[in-house]
Order: sequence, then structure tokens, then C-alpha cells
Amino acid sequence: MSRAAGNQTPSGATEDYSYGSWYLDEPQGGQELQPEGVMPSCHPSVPPGLLHTCLAVLSIVVLLLLALLMRRRRLWPHCGHGRSRLPSPVDFLTVDGPWTVPTAIFMVLFSSLCLLLLAEAPLPFLALASPSSQDGETEAPRGPWKMLALLYYPALYYSLAACATVRHEASHLLGSTLSWAHFGVQVWQRAECPQGPKIYKYYSLLASMPLLLGLGFLSLWYPVQLVRSFSHRTGAGSERLQGSFPEEYLKTLLCQKKLRSSSHTFKHGFLPQARICFRHYVYTPQRGFRLPLMLVLSATLTGTAIYQVALLLLVGVVPTIQKVRAGITTDVSYLLAGFGIVLSEDRQEVVELVKYHLWALEVCYISALVLSCLLTFLVLIRSLVTHRTNLRALYRGAALDLGHLPQSPHPSRQAIFCWMNFSAYQTAFTCLGLLVQQVLFFLGTTTLAFLVLMPVLHGRNLLLLQSLVSLWPFWLNLALAVTLQNMAAHWVFLKTHHGWPELTNRCMLYAATFLLFPINVLVGAAAVTWRMLLSALYNAVHLGQMDLSLLPPRAATLDPGYHTYCNFLKIEVSQSHPAMIAFCALLLRTQKPQPCTAPQDGFRLGAGEEGMQLLQTKDPMAKGTGPRACHRARWGLAYTLLHNPALQAFRKRSPSGAQANGTQP
Repeated sequence: MSRAAGNQTPSGATEDYSYGSWYLDEPQGGQELQPEGVMPSCHPSVPPGLLHTCLAVLSIVVLLLLALLMRRRRLWPHCGHGRSRLPSPVDFLTVDGPWTVPTAIFMVLFSSLCLLLLAEAPLPFLALASPSSQDGETEAPRGPWKMLALLYYPALYYSLAACATVRHEASHLLGSTLSWAHFGVQVWQRAECPQGPKIYKYYSLLASMPLLLGLGFLSLWYPVQLVRSFSHRTGAGSERLQGSFPEEYLKTLLCQKKLRSSSHTFKHGFLPQARICFRHYVYTPQRGFRLPLMLVLSATLTGTAIYQVALLLLVGVVPTIQKVRAGITTDVSYLLAGFGIVLSEDRQEVVELVKYHLWALEVCYISALVLSCLLTFLVLIRSLVTHRTNLRALYRGAALDLGHLPQSPHPSRQAIFCWMNFSAYQTAFTCLGLLVQQVLFFLGTTTLAFLVLMPVLHGRNLLLLQSLVSLWPFWLNLALAVTLQNMAAHWVFLKTHHGWPELTNRCMLYAATFLLFPINVLVGAAAVTWRMLLSALYNAVHLGQMDLSLLPPRAATLDPGYHTYCNFLKIEVSQSHPAMIAFCALLLRTQKPQPCTAPQDGFRLGAGEEGMQLLQTKDPMAKGTGPRACHRARWGLAYTLLHNPALQAFRKRSPSGAQANGTQP
């Protein structure tokens, strides 16, 4: 009774002291207050699940139509014994095909997988049937569906890539329709919901830029090819392009001796030397050589991975630091005082100091990110030069120093497995390498800024420098020990006798080695610290470089990246050698019906003469004349067809017990 009486006002009304009435800023009418800085969820007019369902159905229909088109038009005769066959998405081992469409497809695929990491629904069309909570988010577990989505997105873009390999008017029409559908859906979604609540409000839009770029290119490429096919340009051009790169490679290879003999004059100077150094470290296209498609895909995926990882590291940290710096108040002085840190008696000065240190931290982070991206990009360009050097050496029949790896040129199960995983490994190594470099460079730049540069500029908090000064006897002893030993080794223990260096004063050498042993132990401790830091930095910079083993030559087989790279080269050289493709194209030309025209010299050109026509060049110094050139072309053709691993499996085997040239096999 007393409590009830105490809660009554003089007017007789009973006050409500419930906890809900304590907050004066509570929104009325049951409305929830949106937290500051949090983006509200976007609700598009058309559900993304419905759009993905339509795209998936359209992709399946296009794939079935392509299979029927291949069967009806008989683009690959005697393949599958008349049954319908799915087209290949990419001709990976082609040497002269277009590389723009595969690179665009892989860029779109990898960008879709990057967006999948933070997606609410890994498979968007499942959101139509899954139960949702009150806030609209799907309650189904996302872990298993994300693993299934790793197979869904390649299957979704399979039809879009396969339209380019069929090379038919109908396939170009289907590719135009499908590419415009994919591009329209992506543009529609980004236009309706440009901002998102995850990480950063514009992260989804920025991360989808490579996706939009690839789909936009495909939506223009397919209509252009469709117009060319209707104008009857593709049919005549494809036959001429069939052997352009192999012919160009052979012409350059045969002209190489003549060009070397005619260019003995070597120009000395800064500009020629700089040009040579630039060619050794920066990849520039050269006449008579073309990188395989897998290497072009790896380079494109590496650039896309650099962009995606750098974007994630940038928008995931920098906006947070900026928000923290903008929200610093005078209360931070009490927080620091609780840890025993007193920066100044003036609270406003403490706020300025904390903001200044946060700004320096942001500068260190951005500088480390820029340095990591530049080093990764430079390593990529240097790797392309190494790829070209290794492939040219293998094309000429040289054996690279691959450690204990098998030197057999024949393809094997392990080599095929490594070839399939090469581009994926390169992408993963680039992502992880960039992340490791960012961590190391950020720690290094932060240590340099907060322990060296800022204390020197402001003249306070010289902790590192004071500790180094307090240890001056240790550093002085190390410097004197190293200097005196080097001077004694040069002036006392080494003597030149008749022009040859000779060891002398051995008694003094033994005594100095014994007496300086404790000091050399300390020198060794400093050296091992430097070795550890240098090894960590070197391995972090070259972590994404697969053509370089991070282990000693004896343990090179334990490096999965280098092992994959060596087996990848084996498959590329054995299956897409330009000389082998050129000679096979020559044999195919001899099987075609020749026009009934009278030969100029009274005889019909044979395979050797056609080979000479194949290798003709406009350079008069490189032309082969006489019967010796014909014989050399014939022996080159025979040797290539005899020893090439890609053709040995198709040669007819000699029967058991048969004799060849009078000898027993």
C-alpha cells in the first residue's frame, strides 16, 4: 500500500517507472531506430532468385541447342559415332585461336566467386523456396550451399563460353542472346541496389566491376562475330588463321641464324643496355612467339585477383579507421590514463595526438597495400618473360634443370593433373601471396613510422633509439670484429705470389680464429636474424611466382607450385608444339584435292616442296635454295612426326617379332 501510495502524484495519476520509459529518444509507434553508419537492406523489384532461375534455364536451353547444332551440322565428323556431344567451353591447347573470350569468361567466373564469399544466398534461386526470418534473411545453413555454388557458377557460364567454340552463325546468335541476358541482369541488380550492408556500402558495386567488364565485352563480341559470319568473312579468315602462328614461328626460327650472322654490330651505350635490361625483366610481345592460352588466362586471373584482394583489404580497414578517427573525443584521455599512458595534460591536445597517430596508421596501411600490389604486378610481368624463355628452350629440344622431376616428354597422369590445376593454383598463390605481403609490409612500415620517423620528427618517445644507444658496446664490438677480420684477411692472411693468391701467416690465423670465437658467435646471432628476415621477405614477395622454387634444388619436388609448373610445361610442349602443328597442317593440305593446273617446272610439287613453300619468307637472306633445303625440310618433317609425344600414340605399332631394316626390334 505504501509503495502504491508513493507512486501516485498529487493529481491522483499513477506514474509508470518501467524501464522502457527511461529512454527519451525512443522512437514512437514501435519504429526501430537504424544504427548510424549501417546501410538498410535493399529490396529489389524482381527477386534475384527469379532472375537466376531464368538465367539457369536459358543456359540449359542454349547448351542443348548447341549440342543439336553440332550433331546436325557435323562440325566434328566421326566424333561420338553420330551421337549428340556437348561442345567444349574453351580450347585450352589451341595455339592460334582467340584468347579474348576465354579470358573474359574466366574473369567473370572468378569475380562471381569473389562475390560469393559475402553473399546472403549462395544459390539465389533457392531463396524462392527457403523459409525466411522476419528480417528477410534466409535461415538455411549457407556452408553446404556455398560448396555447391562452386560448381553452379561454372555450369552457369558454360553455355556462354561454349558459344564461341562452335563457330557458327546460330551459335553466335545464341551467344549474343545469352550474353545480353547476363549483362542485363547484372546491370539491373547494380542499378537497383548499388549499396550494400556488407563491409562497405559500395563494395559489392566495386567488386562487380570486372564482372560487368567481362560481360560487357562478350555482349559486344558475339554480335560483331554474328555480323561477320553473315558477311561471309569468318569462313575465309579462319582457314588462313589456322596455321599463322606455327608458320610465323618456323619462319622466325629458320631466319634466326641468318639474322644473327648479319647483326654482329653491337651498340654500346646507356640506351641499348637499358633496352636490353628492360626486355629481360618486362614482357613485351615478340615476333614469332605467342604465349599459350593457359598462361594468358593465368595472367588475367592474377590481375583480377590483385584487384579483388586489394579492394577487400582497402575497404575492409580504411573506412573503419576513418570512422574511429572521426569519433575521437576528449574521453580518450581517460581511457589512456587507465592504462598508465599520459600524452598531455590538455585533453584537446590528446585528441589531436590520437587522431594524428591514427592518420599515420592509415598512411602506413595504404602504403603497404600499394607496395604489395606493385611488387605482385612486377613479379607477374617478370614471370611472363621466364615462361617465354622456358617454352622457347623446350621447343628447341633443350632439357630444363627441373631438379629430380622426370625428364620424359610423354604426358603422364600427374602431368595432366598439374596442367588442369595450373591456372587455379596461380590464382590462389597470388591471393595468399598478396595477403602475406600486406601483413609483413604493414608491420614493417608501422614499426618504421612509430619507432623511428615520428619520434625523430617530434623529438620524444625515442624508445628504439635509446635502446640502441644503450647497447652501443655490443654494436661497437660487432663492428670492430667484422672490420678487423676483413682487414686482416686482406692484408695479413692473404698474399699474392706469382699472380696467385696464397694463404700465409697461418699461426696468427689460428690464434685469431680461436680468440675471436665468442665475438663471432654474437656476429652469427645478428647474421641469423638478418637471414631470417631476408628469407621471410624474399619468400613473401615470390610466393605467387610458380616458375621459381622456394626450396633448395634437392627439395624442389616438395614445392607444389614449382612441381605443377614443370608438369604444365611438359603438357604444353608435347601437345601444342608449333612445329608439330605446322607439319600436321602441311600433311592435311596434301590430302585436299589439288586444282588441275600445270606445274611451272614440269613436275608436281611434293610434300617437301610444299614444306618449303610453308617456310618461305620475304627475307632474301633466309630463303633456302637448292635440293639441300628440300632434303632438310623432309628430314625435319620426318623427325618431328617420329619423336613428337602427341603423335606417337596414334602411330601404328609394329607387330611382335617383325623385323625393321633387317634388325630384330
